[in-house]
Amino acid sequence: MCTLSESLSDGVFSYPKKENGMVDMEHIALLRKKANELPLQPGVYLMRDKDGVIIYIGKAKRLKNRVTSYFRALDSHTPKVLAMVENVKDFDYILTDSEFEALVLESSLIKQHSPKYNILLKDDKGYFYIHITDGPWRRIDWVKSKPPKDGQVIGPYTSSYVVSQTVEQANKIFMLPTCKRQFPQDFRKGRPCLNFHIKQCMGVCTGKIPLEQYNESVDGALRFIKGNSQGLCEQLEEEMAKAAENLEFEKAARLRDRIAAIRRISGQQKVLYAGVDNCDIMAMAIGSDRVGVSVMNYRHERLCDKQDFLLSTDSDPAAVRAQFLMGYYRDNFDLPRQVYLDGECEDGDLIARYLTERAGHKVELVIPQRGQKNQLVELCRSNAAQYLSHRMKASGKEVALLDEVAKLLGLRQSPQYIEAYDISNIGASTIVGGMVAFEGAKPLRSAYRKFTIKSVAGAPDDYASMKEMLTRRFERLREAGEKGGEQGFGRRPDLLLIDGGAGHVAAAKEVLDAMGLVIPCFGMVKDDKHRTRAIASDGGEIQISAHKSVFSFITSVQDEVHRYTISFSRKKHRTTSLQLELMNAPGIGEARARALYKHFRTLDKIRAATGEELEAAPGMNKRAANALYAFLHPQTEE
Repeated sequence: MCTLSESLSDGVFSYPKKENGMVDMEHIALLRKKANELPLQPGVYLMRDKDGVIIYIGKAKRLKNRVTSYFRALDSHTPKVLAMVENVKDFDYILTDSEFEALVLESSLIKQHSPKYNILLKDDKGYFYIHITDGPWRRIDWVKSKPPKDGQVIGPYTSSYVVSQTVEQANKIFMLPTCKRQFPQDFRKGRPCLNFHIKQCMGVCTGKIPLEQYNESVDGALRFIKGNSQGLCEQLEEEMAKAAENLEFEKAARLRDRIAAIRRISGQQKVLYAGVDNCDIMAMAIGSDRVGVSVMNYRHERLCDKQDFLLSTDSDPAAVRAQFLMGYYRDNFDLPRQVYLDGECEDGDLIARYLTERAGHKVELVIPQRGQKNQLVELCRSNAAQYLSHRMKASGKEVALLDEVAKLLGLRQSPQYIEAYDISNIGASTIVGGMVAFEGAKPLRSAYRKFTIKSVAGAPDDYASMKEMLTRRFERLREAGEKGGEQGFGRRPDLLLIDGGAGHVAAAKEVLDAMGLVIPCFGMVKDDKHRTRAIASDGGEIQISAHKSVFSFITSVQDEVHRYTISFSRKKHRTTSLQLELMNAPGIGEARARALYKHFRTLDKIRAATGEELEAAPGMNKRAANALYAFLHPQTEE
């Protein structure tokens, strides 16, 4: 039996008010005190807002540990969790006999209350129909929801993906027009479109296609839609042989081309006929504050449905998979025997047991490592990345790349804003640092920054130089945060990449720890030939050569930060050398040397200047100009 805790709706606790955007820590302390009194037993907890509405439901193996974690170390919470905690007035809990019972109860309560901060999957798919228009020149298209009153419809179907793919294939195989021209009104009113020239349309607009031949193609397309491709090929082969016997060679050639097109399309569209029995495939693409999830449902060796979801969450990927699976199968009774995932799932054994009991047969959660199943998971992940990129207005390749970077480095979410750092020195006199930034996997040159290292004297020290550069950078972040800035130095990076190995990473993390910043930091390690080899972390090295897209991206980041830093270093060295040479002249100190360089830019231009031009330069006078001219032209000292 489950027992409900005593409710604190009698007004003992007040709503956690905010002042200047800060949480009421006094109220948080009261909630933490109440949480510390919870038992170390399995159960479900219900977070309530000021109106008593349940805003979050969770389960725990040990209630005390899980619930108290919400009300301590608020700085470590993700934005979503912190937003939920800010709105919690009180919480209740229900004890269960086991963690599995807690999982079942959590699912039931989420279904009843639809809490604001739980992952909720909205089913807004509707139904889809294949529509064949009226009239002599019929068209085949697909529509959503209410079917048109005119023409013929086939359906309803629940998957827009399968319907659109089927209609697209039918039109392509039988070379039917998909343009907006009206026939016969638009015969010979313009040139045929590109589809005609690439042999994906028979060119009805030319007015040369007989109506009988056109309707024969439409009827063939409808047979393709209603039946399987293998049976249609056999039927078309019989018709082709019959046409050849009757000496209808043009018709036989058309039928031959259709058979070849059907077989070619069927060979290309492995996603529709994958050769896998009843299973579901689920994969995710993680953005900065959104997660795209795709689910492909295979039944009887054929893809029968594909669904895409956009989740607003910043939880750990394993937790997101667990919450998604429980939500997806909450009202879905068509459970397969295998669910293939693209990564680890929190409470995977409990969820598999829960699904098994609901399905009446064993359900397994599997993470394929190789072979056809792994290829299908990667295909599903590509779909999720494409869907996420479409919703976030970004490139699908960029989303997939950053998602793979996050997966390889063990990040909670894909890094949308990356900063990379390098140190360059030419002797002890010229030590500089460079910072480059990448946003959405593309260079953000407006955020590039240069640093002249000031505190390192004597022999070059890369570690000390890196510490100075990062300290100055993040002090500017702190200052910008106090002023409310979110651009340039005021923007907090999602990932730091340091040109160097474990020692450079340790130096960078020392700065981050001292400033109380939690930012993922890794090194970019090069081989003896100065080529990117691996990623360095505090736990060793992560090999990236097997991940082609990540390897190319990290290489481009390392090359860019090195190019930017070494360019600044060479320019700085030329400037320093010129200034030192000018300071050997009588009357020329550091300030005048710097001003002369800024004005003339090169030593050749200074040497070519007349005495009057030198005198007119900033910070110069006649005496200093004459002395400098004499120093630069000893052979014409008079």
